[in-house]
Amino acid sequence: MFIRSHRFWRIGAGIIVLALACTGIVLLARPHSIQPANGKLQIVAGENFWGDIAGQIGGAHVQATSIITDPNADPHLYESNAQNASAVAQADIVIVNGLGYDDFMTKLLGNATSSNRVVLSAAQLMHAPDGANPHLWYDIPHISTVAAAIADTLESGDPKNTANYQRNVAAFDQSLLGLENTLAHIHQKYAGAPVAYTEPVPAYLLAAAGLDNKTPEGFAKSIADGNDPSPADTQAMNALITNSQIKVLLYNAQATSPVTEAVKSLARQHGIPVVGVTETMPAGSSYQTWQQSQLQQLLQALGGY
Repeated sequence: MFIRSHRFWRIGAGIIVLALACTGIVLLARPHSIQPANGKLQIVAGENFWGDIAGQIGGAHVQATSIITDPNADPHLYESNAQNASAVAQADIVIVNGLGYDDFMTKLLGNATSSNRVVLSAAQLMHAPDGANPHLWYDIPHISTVAAAIADTLESGDPKNTANYQRNVAAFDQSLLGLENTLAHIHQKYAGAPVAYTEPVPAYLLAAAGLDNKTPEGFAKSIADGNDPSPADTQAMNALITNSQIKVLLYNAQATSPVTEAVKSLARQHGIPVVGVTETMPAGSSYQTWQQSQLQQLLQALGGY
């Protein structure tokens, strides 16, 4: 059902790496060797799910640091600090989400310029257009594209460990099959089932699962922007629930408000299952276990097997 992404572009003995510098995209046409002081490539990711993926691919040969790690905090309100600035300044590779989701990273990069650092943007790698939904880590069928870019960048900077990076990225791609199988199962059994969310955090996931998103666009956009929806949008959202026009309501567990709490309460009153999703990977999880847990909750809410 899903098409696996190809490994990143290679040209002869070199590679092309998409890098987002402070002024735009930089193409590195030839591999260059990085010589970190402690023997490990230093990777800094804006968010912990990208950091986790990089750590899985780099293994023992990298030190992966993530800036946003708290699953109980609203990432939209995050403000960087001196420790973050120091980490970015010393990084060999920086991974950003892009699409305005982690603009604090752009500021950190601008304050710590480096000619040797490679900056990978998930948005650029996934060819997400300006204005697209920034929650790209929920686009499970295309996560391997970012993983491939990370692996090729590591191979370029540390060619002596190429075999390890290739083995690790192959294992990572294989592990994604569990997620894709669950998505395929939901698609097969519940394609077209009507659902809604308080804001578009899981939009890519719902689309991949073939579910029918009924959320009033104005309602979701207002919540995502930190504003109260208009009375008309709130009424339309409430009507979906009171008229039993949706099977499941999903909400952002990290960014609640009186409006979203009221919608959740209304759904429960009308017997509609409510599923929480998060923007940040919970402590003790991997990207795969986190996403699989949320997929299983969604599957159960739809009716299970």
